[in-house]
Amino acid sequence: RGGKGWLLTALFLGVFLLASLPHLGVIMLSVATDWYGTVLPEQLTGAHYDEALGHPLVVPSIQNSLLYASGAMLVDLLLGLAIAWVIVRSTIRGRALLDALVMLPLAVPGLVLAFGYLALAQEGRAFSFLVGAKGNPVILLVFAYAVRRLPYVVRAAVAGLQQSNVTLEEAALSLGATPLRMMRRIALPLLSANLLAGGILAFAFAMLEVSDSLILAQQAEHFPITKAIYALLNTLGNGYELASALGVWAMVFLGISIVGAVSLAGKRGGLFRM
Repeated sequence: RGGKGWLLTALFLGVFLLASLPHLGVIMLSVATDWYGTVLPEQLTGAHYDEALGHPLVVPSIQNSLLYASGAMLVDLLLGLAIAWVIVRSTIRGRALLDALVMLPLAVPGLVLAFGYLALAQEGRAFSFLVGAKGNPVILLVFAYAVRRLPYVVRAAVAGLQQSNVTLEEAALSLGATPLRMMRRIALPLLSANLLAGGILAFAFAMLEVSDSLILAQQAEHFPITKAIYALLNTLGNGYELASALGVWAMVFLGISIVGAVSLAGKRGGLFRM
């Protein structure tokens, strides 16, 4: 209330403005025809958005990202549900350690993980089988994306299991249902919103993964979206504008995904409950 309330509001708006400056810069650069020596662009255009989507490097990169992100999401849903079940429903010792290990990909810098994968995927190393013929990194990128985004699905599934009534599962088992039937008829319907929300987040962030994409995708035919944005920066002429336009498209996609995930499970309480 009073002066304290206005001070907190001003502080919040200041932090929000500082955090928004990079995004605003990308948006303005994406619509600028010529921006040099002025605070704001002198002329605006929307042609960069059409040109970015029509660039020969962009459409294949979108297809690649859809493939990589879809595979990573499926892996995360399967592993995430299994890990969440062990954490919440089992009595196995070391559950807390497993929970902590699952969250490590959020703490370790992406470049560190990417260089680790690159080193281990060399011929004769432990992960060399993840690289296909002619250096195709599809499986390696799916694996890397899945590891990076697994915590989102685990946290969403853990929150769903904590909110669902375990007695329903116990009743189904006591009446003769097999664990698989109980999972299909009782647990999964109760967890569907949480798993869908976690899957959306895993898919969206995998689509726009930066570190693994820049390091592991070396050939143009394997570029995901973020590597295509980086490549567009080196295009002569309007490369920066095209990269910014594609970046704005990526921001719109990510924003819609986050809103969708929150609307699905956020209101039910603690989508990322620890």
